[in-house]
Formats: sequence, C-alpha cells, structure tokens
Amino acid sequence: MKKLFLILIAVGFSSNIFGWGVTGHRAIGLIAEQHLTAKAKKKLKALLGQESLAMASTWMDEIRSDSTYNYTADWHWVTIETGKTYDESQKNPNGDVIMTLERIVKELKEGKIDRKKQIEYIKMLVHLVGDIHQPLHVGCCDDRGGNSVRVKWFRNDSNLHSVWDSGMIDDTKLSYTETALALGEPEKLTLMQWQKASVREWANESMSFRKQVYAVGDGNLSFKYSYKNMDLVKQRLLQAGIRLAGIFNQIYK
Repeated sequence: MKKLFLILIAVGFSSNIFGWGVTGHRAIGLIAEQHLTAKAKKKLKALLGQESLAMASTWMDEIRSDSTYNYTADWHWVTIETGKTYDESQKNPNGDVIMTLERIVKELKEGKIDRKKQIEYIKMLVHLVGDIHQPLHVGCCDDRGGNSVRVKWFRNDSNLHSVWDSGMIDDTKLSYTETALALGEPEKLTLMQWQKASVREWANESMSFRKQVYAVGDGNLSFKYSYKNMDLVKQRLLQAGIRLAGIFNQIYK
C-alpha cells in the first residue's frame, strides 16, 4: 500500500514539474563552462561537438515528449520528509534525483559506457545538478513540490513551484547570458567549499530553505516575495553552475 501511494504521488509530482526553466538551466550551464579545466573542455567538446552545456541543459525537459524516455520522469526530484534524512526516507521505485546523480557520476568516472550513453549522461548531469539546487525539487509531504500550493503571482493564477522555477527569474527580463553574468563570481575559498559538497549535501541545503520558500502568507505574491527570495535564487543558480563544473573536472581529469 505504501509503495502504491508513493507511485501515485510520483505521477502527480512529475506531471507538472520542471526545473529552473530555460533561463535558469542555461545560466547554470554557462557558468559551468566558464569554470572547466582545459582537459574537461576538450573532452566535452569531443562528445558534444558544437552543443554547449547551456544548450544541452534543457534536454531532459525536451525528452518529456518522447515516450522512449518515460523512465526518466521521476529523476528530476526527490521527496525527503522534514526531520528525516535521505537514507531514512522511503525511496521512489522509479528512481529520484539523488540516486540518479550519484549513479551517473559513478558510471562516467568509471568510463565503461559507450559514446551514446556518455553523451546522454552528460546532458542529464547538466540538468539534474540544476534541479537539485531548486529548493522545491527536494520536496516534502504530498504537495508535489509546491505544485499543489496555489498562489497568485502578480495577480495571475500560478503555483509555488512555478514561481521558483521561472516566475522570479523571468521577471528580471534578463537573458540566460545576462543572468549568468549578474550572478558574479564566488571567492576562491567559497568556490572550493561548494565543490567539496556531496550530492546529498546539496539536497540537505535545499531542504534547509523550506521555511523561507513556503512563507507565502495569503498567497498573493509579487515584489515583496521576490525581494525576500531573489538572493537565494541567485545563490542556488551560482552554486549549481560551480558544482557542475567541479564534477566534470573530476570526471575528465
């Protein structure tokens, strides 16, 4: 019965969930490109050709229209109840963002997969590192990562997940290149600390912002909510880009 309930929640969660949106994901990819080692750049170029990490970053959302990849639907997110660790939480039988990231990184480091699979894994990695840094992709309870939290965004019907995926970012009216530039550059020590953190630590960070994220008051969100949360949005985008570069630098050293 518990397994059936988890599957039903998974279907509801994944049917309406996207990552940071095009602008956010591409900004993360661009930031990563700017922090790659020469060896990592060369290897990624050999595999992706003219496709940049920024352009590859939305592939996992694009393949939602291809039934061949239906098995990846639940890989964008994970549910961890407040007060529990990932190990203590019931696992989604279809997989989740944590187990997928850990597996992909491991297999890419081992280098025993064929070229086609390696290219797919690179594109998945670019996207999923972004997803896990969006606080609502590490969900709790049964609100489908905030999709069920109905809100008004500048008087328009929306939901909390959508506000975090794209609402606040898109309202800046910046392109992904402008967004990446606006995020700045972390100090060297901070950069190193960010890259040392594990996938599960990234998830724990996302969980730690729940109180802030869910502080929606009467649900009429606009300038005030954006003002209180935009710094966090920028931090998570920058961390995702820096950490993505760190992973590729490790894989292709």
